[in-house]
Amino acid sequence: MTKREEQKEKRRQDILRAGLKLFACKGYEATKINDIAEEAGMSLGLLYHYFESIEILHEELINIALAGRTGQYFPQYDNPINYFLKSASHIFDVIKSDHDYAQYFVLIKHAQSNQNLPIHIKEKLKQNDIIVKSIITIEEGQRQGIIRKGNPMALAMTFWLSIEAYVEMIALNPDIPYPETNWFVDILRASNNYEK
Repeated sequence: MTKREEQKEKRRQDILRAGLKLFACKGYEATKINDIAEEAGMSLGLLYHYFESIEILHEELINIALAGRTGQYFPQYDNPINYFLKSASHIFDVIKSDHDYAQYFVLIKHAQSNQNLPIHIKEKLKQNDIIVKSIITIEEGQRQGIIRKGNPMALAMTFWLSIEAYVEMIALNPDIPYPETNWFVDILRASNNYEK
């Protein structure tokens, strides 16, 4: 890669990082393209050289976030509890080493609740819905007696939304203490105390 190509890639990454920070903190609807240019430390004209619109930048960030989910939220596992433990551990381990990951997590959360996004983006998000993909694993764990009884969708939502809320707090305040991943898994774990 030539020096010029390196400089172009650095600028592109600066724009992506600025967009990610603002979309995660302010939300897509409240973020303006001028805000991103200012955060990236460049002119609006230069930003447009890299991304033709705020919509294209937003979609690029969603694609990056979704690509990061492959294999990470869906690890190989010995049993259903192990799947949720590995998933939670992975998320918090990655956030500890790369704070941007927390912001990507928040970006996806906001995008999933945004009804104004184009259909093709909504479809991508739907295909990568970790709550829906977890239902089968919860049902498997319930059959094995290692995941508590209850509505599998509600249990999946309780687990993942608890993690999402905590990750969002970390994204907004990196200094808060990290949780033990077992705390999240205990939401799902079958126990004589819970089953009465």
